[in-house]
Amino acid sequence: MPSALPAGDPAPADGALPPSAGAGRSDRTLSIYLHVPFCATRCGYCDFNTYTAGELGTDSSQQGWLHAALLELELAGRTLRALGDNRSVSTVFVGGGTPSLLGAGPLVALLDKIGGEFGLAADAEVTTEANPESTDAAFLDGIVAGGFTRLSLGMQSAAPHVLAVLDRTHTPGRPQQVVAMAKRAGLAHLSLDLIYGTPTETEADFADSLSAALAAGVDHVSAYSLIVEPGTRMARQVARGELPMPDDDLLADRYLQAEAALSAEGLSWYEVSNWAASDTARCRHNLAYWRGGDWWGIGPGAHSHVGGVRWWNVKHPAAYAQRLNAGRSPAQAREVLDQQAQHTERVLLGLRLAEGLPVGDLDPPALRQAEREAADGLLDPDALAGGRLLLTLRGRLLADGIALRLLGG
Repeated sequence: MPSALPAGDPAPADGALPPSAGAGRSDRTLSIYLHVPFCATRCGYCDFNTYTAGELGTDSSQQGWLHAALLELELAGRTLRALGDNRSVSTVFVGGGTPSLLGAGPLVALLDKIGGEFGLAADAEVTTEANPESTDAAFLDGIVAGGFTRLSLGMQSAAPHVLAVLDRTHTPGRPQQVVAMAKRAGLAHLSLDLIYGTPTETEADFADSLSAALAAGVDHVSAYSLIVEPGTRMARQVARGELPMPDDDLLADRYLQAEAALSAEGLSWYEVSNWAASDTARCRHNLAYWRGGDWWGIGPGAHSHVGGVRWWNVKHPAAYAQRLNAGRSPAQAREVLDQQAQHTERVLLGLRLAEGLPVGDLDPPALRQAEREAADGLLDPDALAGGRLLLTLRGRLLADGIALRLLGG
């Protein structure tokens, strides 16, 4: 079951942004996120805003979603130009859901529309997520020809019994086959996603998953701990005692296992859950989020942030299309972040990066707390003396708690 949207203030029907949203834009990058809400099946752990054909019924179609997304891109272009904002787009990320279900044609059409509305930077990073089972050579050739530069594949695990608990439909070995096809197609950067801490997963299972991901020869790996989200099938299984709740100590052990295996093969962490083989292999789109860039989220349930204004679209694809077809913004609500809220986000997100957080972002009480964190071995004391807050390996396991303490929580 998709998670609920937050509350907020009413969003203007025309999508207009306050003049303050354009302030300082030359110091920020502009990104586009495209949300594809379609999946062939629903994974038991997933609470993303996605729908199977059976859940949608006849009210929505992929073609209707595509038409509406093109209309929202036009709305985004008009809205930003009204602020005098003529920035080109630095990164594009197509997520979901399962973008590869659509085939290459719709994805390339959306990218062409972005180029027409905003212009793409000469070195733009263009990523799509994909499911191994719905990705083939024709899809990969099509997106490369259309301008995509990066592929992110959901591998999750190499162990069949772990995939079964996660309700993943791809077969072990298929992600590696797709990586090989993607290399032949000419994609510049390739990433695999792993999930650790799934009930029934052993240390050996996760070691095999890490080895399989590294053997595939990708230049980026994301590894996330399993979170049992309320309202999901897995949450109901845990509540009934059919599956155990993931153990925090075990999750910490798995993270250390990932760090050891990935760093030994030359992949360095640049954000707590992400490792890359080089600076150019890092996901620039996600870095734009973590560094406070601007992005416009296209699609049902997509979130956007421009110049301290955050808004989110209605969730259901039918409602999303209806609003845009009627000439209205699909935004359900929005909020204007005050200085304190923006500071909180800088600390929460910036601290997770290997580049660290500038000491200048802290007030005197927070700086004193940072010194205590360093004394406890959670922040690097030499980096702190040099003007930045940098998590140690142990600190990475406790990043959220450290950030909350720095914020006075």
